[in-house]
Amino acid sequence: MSTEAIIEKKKVRSSKLQLPKKYKVIVCNDDVTPMDFVIAMLISIFKHGHDQAYDLTMAIHNQGSAVAGIYNYEIAEQKAIDGVNLARSHGFPLLIKVEEE
Repeated sequence: MSTEAIIEKKKVRSSKLQLPKKYKVIVCNDDVTPMDFVIAMLISIFKHGHDQAYDLTMAIHNQGSAVAGIYNYEIAEQKAIDGVNLARSHGFPLLIKVEEE
């Protein structure tokens, strides 16, 4: 068998790499969780500045929910878990969801 025959048999396969999907972390409004707690949670877990956390908290309050951040799946899920655990440890029923962007 010649080398030409070997080269012809091999096919070049190209695969396209895709960027990982992003996920939104959505904080939902409720009638129990104080706004000051939500602001503190957004600062400590999502690393927002005070003014941005305040604006986001007002959006959550007025619109019913708002996106606290957009991350890769593992990071989004962990931030949601951390936020809910913090709320539960203080006795608040805060709901945080993760949705595909």
